[in-house]
Amino acid sequence: MTTVRGSSYVRTALLAVVLPGLLLVGGCAPDLPQTTLVTNGPNARLINDLFGPIFWMATGVFVVVEGLLLYAVFRYRRRAGDDRIPAQTHGNTPLEIGWTIVPTILVIVIVAMTFNTQRELGAAGEAPTMRIEVIGHQWWWEFRYPDEGIVTANELHIPVGEVVALDVSSVDVIHSFWVPRLAGKVDAVPGHINEMWLRADQAGIYFGQCAELCGIQHALMRFRVIAQSPADYAAWVAQQKTVPGEPETELEQRGAEVFATGACIGCHVIEGTPGTGVTGPNLTHFGSRTTLGAGILKNTPGNLYKWLIDTQSVKRGNLMPNVEMTDEDARALVAYLHSLK
Repeated sequence: MTTVRGSSYVRTALLAVVLPGLLLVGGCAPDLPQTTLVTNGPNARLINDLFGPIFWMATGVFVVVEGLLLYAVFRYRRRAGDDRIPAQTHGNTPLEIGWTIVPTILVIVIVAMTFNTQRELGAAGEAPTMRIEVIGHQWWWEFRYPDEGIVTANELHIPVGEVVALDVSSVDVIHSFWVPRLAGKVDAVPGHINEMWLRADQAGIYFGQCAELCGIQHALMRFRVIAQSPADYAAWVAQQKTVPGEPETELEQRGAEVFATGACIGCHVIEGTPGTGVTGPNLTHFGSRTTLGAGILKNTPGNLYKWLIDTQSVKRGNLMPNVEMTDEDARALVAYLHSLK
């Protein structure tokens, strides 16, 4: 059983490493959720351009070293009936000089290439057209657009083709903001702002992930970057600036009452309501979002109901407590929150 399981792990690892490369060589551009091998922005492209040469240099070193090792093993192995002891060699000056100089040269080349890439990453090449504040929480992401007066969570909207400056920080522990297809990683540090930039070359949804172990739900601290055409982005901004209308149906009205009179207002904001809490995500336009729970569930009525009834069973350890909501109140709150678009 152990052998079979180990072989399965090896095959899985080989597929994870080799398959994306084979697809790219074959001319395919698979819509992989999180990969550094398919880039859609200059920031990520610079990193991938550094990865390629270093990968092939490392591959060359591996092939040479392993080839010499295999040659020595098979060429000089003890054969049946041969009890002779081979001549013992202690030290080989030319060989030792060679395997010291060659790795040193490779390291110098890698360091020079890395510094050059860091220099290029430090300058966007053009002035940013907008600035967004990225704030890490355990375990979700807050996005603030100070020039637009917009606050959202876990879904970062940006216009295609424009350089976006990001001010990245945290309110609790160290997180790491990473959108593999658009940019590299930058730490979100409490009390400190790290700057980065990104640009999406084409419209689409780009998956992001916290890349710094930050607690029990680190792996489920996801987000999405939604790159839109300038017209679609302008429409999204106009929608986000509009205060949601009054609830229409009786069920939605009941949900609005549950929100305004319950514990929700202590942690969440909905513009135009008594909710002023900032511990949890801003819910003003919750109904227009595609996911909930920091990207782990689709934003459907069924998933939202499950979250409200027993949030800890969905994402154990998150800061939203189980408030022992009744079935009737939960269904009303689901209807109300989904009406906020």
